[in-house]
Amino acid sequence: MSVTELESFLHLEFPQAFNNDDISIESADGATSLLRQRYSERMLRPGGTVSGPTLMALADFAMYVVLLSAIGPVGLAVTTNLNINFLRKGLPGQDVLAQARLLKLGKRLAVGEVVLLSGTSPDPIAHVTSTYSIPIVG
Repeated sequence: MSVTELESFLHLEFPQAFNNDDISIESADGATSLLRQRYSERMLRPGGTVSGPTLMALADFAMYVVLLSAIGPVGLAVTTNLNINFLRKGLPGQDVLAQARLLKLGKRLAVGEVVLLSGTSPDPIAHVTSTYSIPIVG
C-alpha cells in the first residue's frame, strides 16, 4: 500500500489512532516506514520527558503501518508481542520519529523493529521489537 492508500484506510478503519492531527506517515514502502508524532504537552510525564505509553503506542502504530504497506489492507492484523527498551530521555518540544522495518514476513506472523528518535538527534530514545499475527484472509 502507498502512503495515500494507508492514510485512506486508517482514516476509515482506525480513526481513533490515526486522525492526522498528531501522527503523520512520512514514508512506507513494504519493508520500512517512517512516522512522525508532532510534539504536544500531553505526551509528557512528570519530570518533562516523553512518556513510555506515548512511545509504545507510536512504535506499535509504526509496526502496523509497515506491515499494512507490505500485505495490504488487513485490518485485523494484531500485535502479539511488543518489547521496548528505553534508552534515553525524549525531550519536550521535540517531535518523535518512528523508523520501522520488517525483519521477517511470513504467512501468519511478521516480526519487526522500531527505532524511536527525538527531534533531529541521531541517538535513539527507544528500541522496540514487535511481532504481529496476520489473519487468514479469504
